[in-house]
Amino acid sequence: MKQPFKWDYNSDQPYQLKDRAYKKKMRMKNFFSLIKTYLSTLLLPIAYILIPFDKRRKIDTKDFFALSVNLDKQPLLTPQLIDELDVKNILIRVPLWEVDKISEYVEFCKSLSTCNIFINILQDKEHIDDRELLKKDLETIFENLSPYSFEFQIGSTINRAKWGFFSVNEYLKFFYVAHKLRDEKFQNIKLYGGGVIDFEYHFSAHTLFNTLHVKYDGYTSLLYVDRRGAPENRQMWFNLTNKISLLSSLLNLSFKSRNRLYITETNWPISNTAPYAPTSEFECVDEDSYASFMLRYYILALATQKVERVYWHQLIASGYGLIDERDGVTKRVAFDVFKTMLEFLSGSKFISLNVEDELYTFTCSKLHDTIEVMWTLKFDKAVDFDESRLFYTKTGISHHEKSILITQSPIYIISEKQ
Repeated sequence: MKQPFKWDYNSDQPYQLKDRAYKKKMRMKNFFSLIKTYLSTLLLPIAYILIPFDKRRKIDTKDFFALSVNLDKQPLLTPQLIDELDVKNILIRVPLWEVDKISEYVEFCKSLSTCNIFINILQDKEHIDDRELLKKDLETIFENLSPYSFEFQIGSTINRAKWGFFSVNEYLKFFYVAHKLRDEKFQNIKLYGGGVIDFEYHFSAHTLFNTLHVKYDGYTSLLYVDRRGAPENRQMWFNLTNKISLLSSLLNLSFKSRNRLYITETNWPISNTAPYAPTSEFECVDEDSYASFMLRYYILALATQKVERVYWHQLIASGYGLIDERDGVTKRVAFDVFKTMLEFLSGSKFISLNVEDELYTFTCSKLHDTIEVMWTLKFDKAVDFDESRLFYTKTGISHHEKSILITQSPIYIISEKQ
């Protein structure tokens, strides 16, 4: 099936729309929906005020750490890499314009049958405009993939015109087709909605407060913070933790969704990888910073105790993934960082996050150990202990030291419970 908007296979996203006249025409067509979206901004101060009343949940860390994989990126090698990482939760993108490849997606899911699979159904303009076609192809996807997954995200990146939607109303009508089909024929599956990218919560508010007969079994966000540099940096006074808390509070206010939040995409683009990087070189970071930022993102998100799952986007992507495939298959530093993170933190119990003079200390327990993950933002700091301590670098290399230098690269300090 031909996709109306041109797809960039290097960066795994649509190309920017160049036709300004077309974009203007479509925005005028959706004018009243756009007005509703910007009026929805008025809900955000209410959600902000109610953040203290949005209680933390007990997050199962065995389900928290997750990873995205693509059919078109080394499908035969992917199961081996997944086994090596020992990651149990994965996301697979299934574009509606590739419904004719459904048998390949079935085989891909079979090869990853030991994992919990989350299907992200990507839209195109043809399916947005033709609801009968949408219903037919959604039914094909549900019939074939529901034996391997019971969770489906309907649509993605809904607040970017290049992805096909020109208004939230268009998205809601799109989701309604999936919702109605599920209720009629596929009651065993769960449908996740939202799919707003970046810190643009007026779009999120509009999806959560609407008059259509739709309800989400869970809510998704593509919460990128890469344009602000480090995950602790602020945008309009909000850092990553604040952004998650605001979205969770907004979700808690709505009657349209279960209070179950997934971050389905996040990453940093990597320097000198054009045309594979999804942004300009200005936003790109070196590989070591990429790995540190992502580790810190996961820890900060986990410390909120308001996000059920975070998907690292993604396993194989030359411009932003754990593995670079420009010249064979090359594991980046981030591959070992992700693996080490799962080894120490998956199955752990959150205790606290302490921030003092830009020194971050995340504390959790696992089996008979207390684990502290420490990093600093700007200046290295030496931390002295009464006796030698066992610690690990972010890539899993062990050391015994009495004085430990804390840097922007997180370390794991292990203390055996008495």
